[in-house]
Amino acid sequence: MDQPLNQRAAADDAIIEIDMSRAFAKLRARATAHVAELLCAALLAAMSLQMFAVISRKSITVDEVVMIPSAYYHLATGNFQLVNEHPPLAKIAAGIPLLFIQPNEVKPEQIHGDPGSIPEKWSYAESFWENNPDSFASLSFWPRIPMILLSVVLGLVIFRFARELFGSFAAVLAIALFVLEPTILAHGRVVQTDIPATLGYLVLFISLYQYANQQSLKHATWIGLAAGFALLAKFSMLLAGPILAVFFGVIIWRTRKNKRRDPIAHAVIVAIAIVVIINAGYLFQHRPIGAPDAQWIQESFPRVAGKVTLLTSLLSHVLPADFILGILRQVRHNAEGHPAGFLGMYGRMGWWYYFPVAFALKTTLPFLFLSLASLAWATYEWIKKRDPSFLWMLVPFLIYTLYVLGSRIDIGVRYYLPAYPFLFMLGGALLARLCKSRKVLRAGIFAVVVLMSWMIVEAVRAYPDHVSYMNELASAHPHWWYLSDSNVEWGDDTAAVAAYLRARGETKVRSSFLGDFIMLHHYGVNPITVTRYDDVEIEKSRYIAIGASFLNGSTVPELLRVKGHWASETERQNFFDAYRHRTPEAVFGGSVYLFREDEH
Repeated sequence: MDQPLNQRAAADDAIIEIDMSRAFAKLRARATAHVAELLCAALLAAMSLQMFAVISRKSITVDEVVMIPSAYYHLATGNFQLVNEHPPLAKIAAGIPLLFIQPNEVKPEQIHGDPGSIPEKWSYAESFWENNPDSFASLSFWPRIPMILLSVVLGLVIFRFARELFGSFAAVLAIALFVLEPTILAHGRVVQTDIPATLGYLVLFISLYQYANQQSLKHATWIGLAAGFALLAKFSMLLAGPILAVFFGVIIWRTRKNKRRDPIAHAVIVAIAIVVIINAGYLFQHRPIGAPDAQWIQESFPRVAGKVTLLTSLLSHVLPADFILGILRQVRHNAEGHPAGFLGMYGRMGWWYYFPVAFALKTTLPFLFLSLASLAWATYEWIKKRDPSFLWMLVPFLIYTLYVLGSRIDIGVRYYLPAYPFLFMLGGALLARLCKSRKVLRAGIFAVVVLMSWMIVEAVRAYPDHVSYMNELASAHPHWWYLSDSNVEWGDDTAAVAAYLRARGETKVRSSFLGDFIMLHHYGVNPITVTRYDDVEIEKSRYIAIGASFLNGSTVPELLRVKGHWASETERQNFFDAYRHRTPEAVFGGSVYLFREDEH
């Protein structure tokens, strides 16, 4: 009797073993079939973990000081005026976690200034942080999580488009380039408009690609949704207007006269979808143009104030007033320019070659070399084979590059981020081609290994200070000599500065770096303002903390008192010149320089 039982047990074990073998075989087959997707997921997961680690140790940037409060008030109260110079996509994303935290809101007695004025907006931002000391860490951390998720979505979109055009291997290589680029790692965790705009610009061209391959109502609707998404991300995406006009103009022109009704109808659908998406971003609210708005228009556009006010009032019945006013603020900002430092020069009207140089300094050398090579290769392939895949890479890259060359707001390479995905995809395609070429197979594989290894080394070297990263081309001078503002300093090292000072028993510091006046005291150190608008003697302290942009001189306030008189432009730019020639006791994140004062 025992023998039949043993035989049956052995048979059952054999069946289980066979089933397990089959299961593992199926799992292995699926993994093999989806190896590209698995590699993409692994790379994006590694990027996300890296960003989580950074936001756990880095303080918020100076822009997030106002962006995070405006994100909350945008969703919780429908107040769109706090940072209406930026459209709301990033604020909507960042604001969602804040609705669960439910921070204490501004009190009436804390609001100062006229409605819509800068003092009033600062009242909301400052009180947001002051009224929630127990939730400070949560309010700083959770709004940045959705931005990391948007960065992951951007990576997924890059992967999908690259795979469709160039194959799975090229797509994986493109994602590897994406997750190792310091500028992506720096800004993919920040509540700002740059990563959303990059995603919007890419999605717009993907939708155009799909429509070009199959003209249909569905694909036209996707174009409208993509364009609306882009316009809600950043006002530089107004570039979508002329792009769509040229695109549909060419489509209609190339269509027979008796069949033009469809593309014309599709263009109308696109316009309607854009309007709906923009209104949705502002919760379908249409406030009238108020007296403060009219006064601001009068001050900003004195020669055509009447016409601008009338046009704004009329358009506010179709588009949200704050969307239109935000566009006008960007028009004014670009017309006035922005103080910037660049290669030892100073100016506020920009340099046409600023972004190519900034890109060359702020990206890793292997990616710089690969980008130049892939652009040349793609151009050659297009001319030789007329492969449209390369045209869908080159055209959007060239459009955005030409667009930023005319910008007068030269304060960060992040403004150039929408052009990056096309370089990632072209770079991945070129490396994949080298690895598959019989003529240069070994050399191609060697090139991939060297480039990726080099980029990994650079990414590790930059961690966690990706904001201030520059490559070896910027080695002859301090980094603040080459570039300024968010290229070298953005306020996210405030916590590190405070921790260093507290460890040495310091509770106050003379300071001049981005965000110090509103954030430093939350970390237990009181700032003493060095750049003043009056002649009051500055309180002494053992240390002085100076931001890289302030050492550069470009971000030193334009209204500045020096020895009893208003500073000239030269005095302003060289206000901290004495510290340029001193050795700091400590440097935090490559962005804040700490000098000991009691030695002098």
